[in-house]
Amino acid sequence: MAAVAPQPRISGEGTPERDWQGWDGLRRVPRVYLRQVVPGAGRLVVVAPHPDDEVLAAGGLIAMLAQRNRPAWIVAVTDGGASHPRSVRWTPDQLARIRQRESAIGLRVLGLNEDRVLRLRIPDGQVGSHTATLVAALQALLLPADVVVSTWSGDGHPDHEATAIAAAEACASVRCTHLQAPVWMWHWASPGDERVPWGSLRRIELSPKMLARKRRAIDAHTTQLIPHEAGLPPILTVDMLKRLLRPSEYLFVPDVAIR
Repeated sequence: MAAVAPQPRISGEGTPERDWQGWDGLRRVPRVYLRQVVPGAGRLVVVAPHPDDEVLAAGGLIAMLAQRNRPAWIVAVTDGGASHPRSVRWTPDQLARIRQRESAIGLRVLGLNEDRVLRLRIPDGQVGSHTATLVAALQALLLPADVVVSTWSGDGHPDHEATAIAAAEACASVRCTHLQAPVWMWHWASPGDERVPWGSLRRIELSPKMLARKRRAIDAHTTQLIPHEAGLPPILTVDMLKRLLRPSEYLFVPDVAIR
């Protein structure tokens, strides 16, 4: 699934969640079930550009599978060391180490141990220059029965988009299913936005227990939840969390992927 528009500018508070909830199109997104998304004995492999993207994109899905003793695999593309440029609180190396610990804690909340995480340590912000490395790592890991969830190729963040493009190439070569989760799209897009392929969007409902677990996993990412020392807001603002802590997770699904 190729990007549908030039990279939108991610700035400001984004589209309020009340606008999304007031849009009838969101309520009409077809529901899919866990058995359809990850059928049979197939593995879920979540490809996360940065620490926390695995939770934001698919934390509920990961927790649902773990509850059924079907742990997922996580491919951590970068360690997130560039999330706070010019910080005097953390150097990029310190931030990368902290964010790796945060990711491990969050995944344990979801029921996943660190031995299920493949950390590639591609430089944060430079995934587009290292797609061959990511494609090769995925090709070595993936099996034809796997279901891969990456961020969306039109998500508006260059690392998210490059990750999706690399995942699509690897999945095509292995012939496994590739689904894409919007993360930043909910920020820059608006209801009915023509840049978004709404007809391919599906939702999987989360029980209150799974949603609470996802929320606790996000809480582990403290560096992304506190204001920048320069007076800037957190990376994960209250508005963004409202958009990403709905009682459903959303996936762009190819026509042939789910029946």
